[in-house]
Amino acid sequence: MIRPLYSLLVIGAQPLLRRKLRRRGVAEPGYLEHVEERFGRYQHAAQSGRLWIHAVSLGETRAAAILLEALRRAQPDLRVLLTHGTATGRAEGRRLLREGDAQAWLPWDTPQAVQRFLAHFRPSCGVLMETEVWPNLAAACLARGVPLVLANARLSPKSMAQARRFSRLARPAYGALRAVWAQTEDDARRLASVGASVQGVFGNLKFDAAPDPLLLQMGRDWRSTSTRPVVMFASSREGEEVEFLRAIAGVQGIQWLLVPRHPQRFDEVAGLVAQAGRSVSRRGAWDGVPEPADVWLGDSLGEMPLYYALADAALLGGSFAPLGGQNLIEAAACGCPVVMGPHTFNFSEAAELALQAGAARRAGTMGEGVRTAVELVRDPPARTAAARAGERFAAAHRGAAAKTAQAVLALIER
Repeated sequence: MIRPLYSLLVIGAQPLLRRKLRRRGVAEPGYLEHVEERFGRYQHAAQSGRLWIHAVSLGETRAAAILLEALRRAQPDLRVLLTHGTATGRAEGRRLLREGDAQAWLPWDTPQAVQRFLAHFRPSCGVLMETEVWPNLAAACLARGVPLVLANARLSPKSMAQARRFSRLARPAYGALRAVWAQTEDDARRLASVGASVQGVFGNLKFDAAPDPLLLQMGRDWRSTSTRPVVMFASSREGEEVEFLRAIAGVQGIQWLLVPRHPQRFDEVAGLVAQAGRSVSRRGAWDGVPEPADVWLGDSLGEMPLYYALADAALLGGSFAPLGGQNLIEAAACGCPVVMGPHTFNFSEAAELALQAGAARRAGTMGEGVRTAVELVRDPPARTAAARAGERFAAAHRGAAAKTAQAVLALIER
C-alpha cells in the first residue's frame, strides 16, 4: 500500500512542481525547455533499443561522460539516451551526443509519466548514475523487463538512515535493481543494508577523467602572469562565498580565484565580491590573459582544469557548509593541492585517501582553511610535494570506467 500512497502524493504535487520550474526558469531558462517531457510527453518519435543513462545533474553527467567514453571505445556504434533532472546537467550532456543519440528530461516519478517514458523510448537497459533511485521508475522497469542498474553508486550514512526510515518504499526500489556497482566498500555495505544487490565495488569513475591538456597549459601560462600566489575557492556553494570573503579580509599578497558551482549564481557572486569592497575580474571578460583585480571570478563551464592549473592551491566548495563537498579528484589529477572543510560525506573515502596520500589537508572552519591554503602556497617545496602527491593519488585509483563499461555491455548482451 505504501507505493500507491507515495504515487498519490507525487501526482498531487504536480502543480507545485510546474510552479517551481517557472521560478527556476527565471534564472536558468533551460528549465523552461521541453517542460512536457517532465510528465512523460514527447513531441518526436524515438528509436527503441538505446542504452539509457540517467545523470541527474552536472557532477553525475561528468561521471556519465567518462563511462560513455569507455563504452564507445568497446562498442563504437552504441546509441544512447541521456536523461537529466537539472538544466546544468542537460547542457553538459548535450556535448556528449552523437548522431543517433537522444536526450530528454527524466519524468517525475508518477506511474503514468514513467510508463509513457518507457513506452516511448523502449530502452535496452537503464543505467542510473550514483544515487538516483525512484520507486515507481524502478518498479516499472522491473515489470517491463528493462534491466536497471546503479553505477558509480554511493550512499551516505545520512541517506542510508533516510532509506531505512522509509524502508517500505526504499527497499523494494533498491531491490528492483538488476545490479549495483559501488564506489567503495562502505558504500557497498550501506547499499546492501537497504536491499540493493551489490555486484561489485569498482571505485569512482571520476578517477578516470583525464584533464584537458590544452586547458591545463592555458592555466599554467596564465599562472605565470601573476606575481602573487593564486588561491582558488573551487565549486563554492551558496552561503560559503560570504564566509570566504570575510575570511580573506586583511590577507595580503594573494591573488584570489573564486569559481562558483552553479552558473546561475555567477552574477550574484560577482555582486557579493563587490559588496565586500573587492574589485572583481570575470573570466568571461578576459581578452587573452586574466585582468588585474582582487578577485578573479571563474564564470565559465567546462574549464575546471584551466582553473586548477591557474591556482597554487584550492579550497573545496561544499565542504565548509554541511553539503558533503564537491569532487576533489579533478583537482588532484590537475596537480592542485586541496584544502577541505569538515563536511566531505559525499566523497568520504576519496577525501580520506587524499589526506593519507598527502594530496589534501583538512580544516575545521573557513578561516582555518584560508590560513592553511595561504601557508601552503607560501611554502613552495610543500606545495610542490602536495601537487605531486595529488597526481599520484589520482593515477593510482583509475580503472572504474573499464570495469563498469564491461559490466554494462555484458548486461545488454544477456
